[in-house]
Amino acid sequence: MRTEYDKEHDAAYFAFSSAAAVRHERLSGLRVIDYGANGDVVGVEFISPSSGVDLIGVPRAEEIAQAARELGLPIRRNARAAN
Repeated sequence: MRTEYDKEHDAAYFAFSSAAAVRHERLSGLRVIDYGANGDVVGVEFISPSSGVDLIGVPRAEEIAQAARELGLPIRRNARAAN
């Protein structure tokens, strides 16, 4: 997995593939899942992750949690989803 965190814009991207995203699913105003042509998840974007990475409903959440911790980003533990 490749990770990118832009502190200036407070955005993080966790890429699982180098395939192009052809479809996007917005889980909330702060979380977007990108899918490739074959339907596989190619990446997940988080806006404002410095206030907590909300992993509820996010595919491959455990992998993202580990990478987010390595970036120093907090993991949101409650069930409220930000919009």
